[in-house]
Amino acid sequence: MRACDFVPRRRKCVCAYDGTGFAGWQSQAAGRGLAIQDVIEARLAAIFGQPVRIAGSGRTDAGVHALGQVFHFDAAWSHGEEKLLLALRTGLPSTIQIKSTRPVRADFHARFDARGKRYEYRIHLGDADPFARPYCWTVFRPLDVDAIRAAAARLIGRHDFRAFTALNGPAREDTVRMLHRLDVLQRGRRLRIVCEGDGFLYKMVRSLVGALVSVGEGKLSAADLAAILASRHRTATVQTAPAKGLFLAKVFY
Repeated sequence: MRACDFVPRRRKCVCAYDGTGFAGWQSQAAGRGLAIQDVIEARLAAIFGQPVRIAGSGRTDAGVHALGQVFHFDAAWSHGEEKLLLALRTGLPSTIQIKSTRPVRADFHARFDARGKRYEYRIHLGDADPFARPYCWTVFRPLDVDAIRAAAARLIGRHDFRAFTALNGPAREDTVRMLHRLDVLQRGRRLRIVCEGDGFLYKMVRSLVGALVSVGEGKLSAADLAAILASRHRTATVQTAPAKGLFLAKVFY
């Protein structure tokens, strides 16, 4: 075997997971529950016979799902990418899937090289069936979808989104983000809110969705949302949508 086969290489992986029952993506302090990262690192340790740390594109909260989370790791592997992908998939639970793996440059970083992300939030108008219910916010009250779309349009652009985050840090912390897209798509009783931007704050997407649902219920107006945004102050007026309806759809590089 060639000496270069034993030289660690960096690999970029894309994975999907059902976040139900997990303590989020990132490893937690002892006693705070099992994270997606813990499960993947345990599988990598079994494959390579030693601890392997992974770095993700960012955190997802407990109960949040992913269709395209990205992470990287460094390890020496000499059996081809298809066999590595098979080895990863074979030993993971059915709630976690590695979709792809490929070598990348040594200085690639899943988090710091990311240019943006796309999240999707799923809402069901009325009672969802048992197969959809764990992965959406079931809203029984009628929603004015046109009003939601009008309010969403007021939020697109570069703004200070402090009023739509659960951050508890100092006010000087940078909370300005560029929101490229906030689409409200409807198909029958299913609503899908697509949120795309250069980065997102802690619980920002769920806060935006919660506020938009309040608009649809008539509790807030588009002007109210604009005023909340301008205030840079989080209040109980902004509800946080349930974690189970949120999906990290894609990371852009």
